[in-house]
Amino acid sequence: MNNAPLPLAGIRVVDYTHFLAGPYLSRCLAGMGADVIKVERPTAGDAGRAHAYIKDGQSGYFLQQNMGKRGLCVNMKDARGFDLVNRLVAKADVFVENYRPGALDKLGLSYATLSKNNPKLVYCSVSAYGHTGPDSQRPGFGLIAEAKSGAMAMVGVPGEPPPLFRMAIADMYAGIHGVAAVCAALVGRSVTGKGRHIDTALYDCMIGMHEYAIQCYDLSGGKERPVQTGHDLPQSTLYGVFRAKDGDLVIAALVDDSWKRLAKLIGGEPFAADRRFHDTPGRNAHREEILAKVRPWVAARTVKECLAQLDAVEVPAAPVQTIDQVLADPQVHARNMIIEQQHPVLGKVKLANIPFRFSDCDVTPRRVAPLLGEHNREIAGELGFAAAEIDAMVKEGVLYAEEAARARAAA
Repeated sequence: MNNAPLPLAGIRVVDYTHFLAGPYLSRCLAGMGADVIKVERPTAGDAGRAHAYIKDGQSGYFLQQNMGKRGLCVNMKDARGFDLVNRLVAKADVFVENYRPGALDKLGLSYATLSKNNPKLVYCSVSAYGHTGPDSQRPGFGLIAEAKSGAMAMVGVPGEPPPLFRMAIADMYAGIHGVAAVCAALVGRSVTGKGRHIDTALYDCMIGMHEYAIQCYDLSGGKERPVQTGHDLPQSTLYGVFRAKDGDLVIAALVDDSWKRLAKLIGGEPFAADRRFHDTPGRNAHREEILAKVRPWVAARTVKECLAQLDAVEVPAAPVQTIDQVLADPQVHARNMIIEQQHPVLGKVKLANIPFRFSDCDVTPRRVAPLLGEHNREIAGELGFAAAEIDAMVKEGVLYAEEAARARAAA
């Protein structure tokens, strides 16, 4: 892989976000080459810095979502801090925030205000419900969007409360939609010369994720309402989770040809030749009969034995891996999806990479997530503040840095 310029090289992003959806969005932009400056408030910074897992005062959660960025910690209630941030935004291409609609107006950071001084600014807002509608002012997190969207009602075992997804689906999905929208807005700006406001909502993203449920309900006249089904999909036989002797695996034999190969493997030629099962409607209609054949076949073998036989006949299957198994997976390493960074406090840390691959450049983040206020002096200097002005702002708390960042600067 050669060293061609990264796709977003030369783009400056002001990141005024916290927790997850916004930081993930800007982390991806940083990975693709943008100069992302994370702006935080004294003295705690992004609330994600207090999120587990904490070691030596540093949050692994924060490290994961903020790699590749520079850090500025500034008190905007002071006129000098306000001026600094406005100078920064005036030279920026993108501004990203994920606060409740209207929350940034009183800080002078609304799109209407910032775009007056910088008409080319692409301003991306990520919120729970968006900037319009009856719920726009309600607080919310990914969990709220996942529950309200209907997605949660479809997972889990019938008769039991739905489980938590344990991965931030709404936040991450909103973040990646934000990446797409920002890049599209930048392309549009190259034609019109003008920026625009992007309004992205976690709830909208979860609604948009429905690939089946909405049309199923609508086209059936309300007769079909996707509900909890446990460990397989009744509308896609055979597609589900199965328990082996020593663990679990998934089998995806919902396509006719894959099903026939699976049927021959577990039941021989007579089972494979049964025409009742040769198309999706037939398999769905006889789902319980099929499961009664597949489940004991899996249960009689180890995961490794099942996968070996399934792979041999090209039936899509995989183990249900725990995180330690994921970290040891050769495919993960071949794709460089786990990277190692040198943190100034923690030493070597392993983090998940961003999932983009380009033919001529490497988007692996080179920069570890910033310590709180780590790049205050550097950024202020770039904006034209004199050394004496910067010293005064540091001394008077307008620019704040955590102890580790101060020690690093002194060293």
